[in-house]
Amino acid sequence: MLVHSRTGRWASWLVFAVLFVPLFAVPLLVIVAASFSTHWSGAFPSGPTAEHYAAAVRGESLQALTTSLVTAVAASLLALTLGTWAALAAAALRGRGRRLLDALFVLPLAVPSVVVGLAVLVAFSRPPLLLNGTRWIVIMAHTVLVTAFAHQSVSAAIRRLDPMYEQAAAGLGARPSYVLFRVKLPLLLPSLSAAAGLCLALSMGELSATMMLYPPDWTPLPVLVFTATDRGSLFTGSALAVVLMATTLLVLLAVSRIRTRASYR
Repeated sequence: MLVHSRTGRWASWLVFAVLFVPLFAVPLLVIVAASFSTHWSGAFPSGPTAEHYAAAVRGESLQALTTSLVTAVAASLLALTLGTWAALAAAALRGRGRRLLDALFVLPLAVPSVVVGLAVLVAFSRPPLLLNGTRWIVIMAHTVLVTAFAHQSVSAAIRRLDPMYEQAAAGLGARPSYVLFRVKLPLLLPSLSAAAGLCLALSMGELSATMMLYPPDWTPLPVLVFTATDRGSLFTGSALAVVLMATTLLVLLAVSRIRTRASYR
């Protein structure tokens, strides 16, 4: 809704500040403040220090951050591949077939992620595909959880595409594979990069399913944040959480730049 009066604009900003600051800004600022503190005896943390960050960017913490990045990138690439393929296939279907395929990919969103983790654990703990105890079962679970977002994003972009581009290329004698890779996918690139950013962000912060599946040698950073706070190391956990947030924001900024360049192609 557009607000044209000055009073209305000020009122809108005031409502936004009242809702945004307590719900979003304050909790994040408290985490940042706690990450630089050694104790919390009053209303605010105190005892400024940077020792928690020194521990958060080396050793086990650095390995956990690398694990989260590798897992997120691998799961996002798999999700984009599967989601784009399914969206292209669904675009060629009509009626019940399209609705069934869409429902199949949205199904993981309809259940808690811990249920998805349990399902992956049960499904891949027996031959012929034994993944339990390996890094691949974590990547598999993350892929299942984020593929729905990739599929929905690409499906919406395909519905907005003007079919005249494909028809013109086909009319000029282009093969279907050429139309797909040189016409359709480049037009979908902004939506693909947006879906990639969403998948990366969701995978970087995923915890529930990961807690059921991760092996000792493949511990993502959210698990380390949880275990630190569960042991009572609130300030160390806050520093790890800030590192996780900062890394995710940097990754999203990089994806956003790719998306911007793709939009101007």
